[in-house]
Amino acid sequence: MIDILVPYEQEGTKAIVRSWLVKVGEAVKENDPLVELETDKVTQEVPAPADGILGEILLDTDAEATPGALLGRLRPADSAAPPAPETAAPVETPKAAPTNERPAPANWLSPSVRRAVQEHDVDPANVTGTGRGGRITRNDVERHVAERAEAPATAAPKASSPQPPAKSGGVTSVPHDRMRLAIARNMLGSVTTAPHVTAVFECDFSAIMAHRKAHKDAFAASGASLTFTAYFIAACVEAMRAAPAINSRWFDDRLDIYDDINIGVGTALGDKGLIVPVVHGAQALSLLGIAQRLTDLVTRARDGKLSGGDVSGGTFTISNHGVSGSLLATPIIISQPQSAILGIGKTEKRVVVREVGGVDTIQIRPMAYVSLTIDHRVVDGHQTNTWLSRFVDVLENWPQS
Repeated sequence: MIDILVPYEQEGTKAIVRSWLVKVGEAVKENDPLVELETDKVTQEVPAPADGILGEILLDTDAEATPGALLGRLRPADSAAPPAPETAAPVETPKAAPTNERPAPANWLSPSVRRAVQEHDVDPANVTGTGRGGRITRNDVERHVAERAEAPATAAPKASSPQPPAKSGGVTSVPHDRMRLAIARNMLGSVTTAPHVTAVFECDFSAIMAHRKAHKDAFAASGASLTFTAYFIAACVEAMRAAPAINSRWFDDRLDIYDDINIGVGTALGDKGLIVPVVHGAQALSLLGIAQRLTDLVTRARDGKLSGGDVSGGTFTISNHGVSGSLLATPIIISQPQSAILGIGKTEKRVVVREVGGVDTIQIRPMAYVSLTIDHRVVDGHQTNTWLSRFVDVLENWPQS
């Protein structure tokens, strides 16, 4: 038998088995999709590790699947089917006496479904199961909650004492989807784990705006959208060289500082939340290479076509919250177990003082607040300010050639 494993590149995030795409006994070719897994970041397909026949499923729909867990097994394609047991004369077995007892509902539920019924205060007996053998799935619970919210409210029994009138004309209950629940757990876990401290600098974007205006058409001809984010990633690489500990992960017994600079970029998905594709090995890329990689990742993120590898392995994250109008957001929550996250505020024209020929002058410049939120267990104010100083210096003095 050939093991089918949950991919390891999920950075410890628990996945949920969304659905099996093949039934037991069906033949598959190597790399054919076998099963869909869903995490807070992405839905991914697990391919067949070899040609074969699906022999057994060990983690079924809605089961939690940690990296490396055994999902099921394949029988090699050239193996003979297991021999059928010899037919024996039927043996009459006494029927069990009828009983009114039934197993507790919790015994029928996978861990994720059990958590869902607790979160939404749902009685499993009222949920129609559509899973194998009538088992209740997470989707069944979510559908039940949505139907419950849409059902007309029944008349409430009269209270013994008058209740204050409602101050609202109505309430719309929107069940949490899996991505929102996972994001909530991750955000709470981060602020509970790490002491967040934020430093804020101001940055003049004149130089990068001039460079972008002069070069965006040439980049487009090479299949790359030259966005400001590409400049931010390049400046992050230079800042990491000034304060390497920012590019790290905290563990209870050590701090791992990485040579590779893998920068995640928060990408909004509308009401569905956000996803963070990762530009791997940014330290080895030119500005054009960064822009090409970003263009590909962002396009596939919005089309829902990212793979697990596209959203894993990050060592640092950028939150460009200014694109939606925010001047400053603090603290921006760190993606654990990373050590810091960069925030970029909205660019707006401001009056600033600049020295020209030894004389102070008043000028109008495109300015933005840039912030670095750090895990104070990892670094202190000195490294934080060193990193931000270098980041701002790179952007403000971007060469125009």
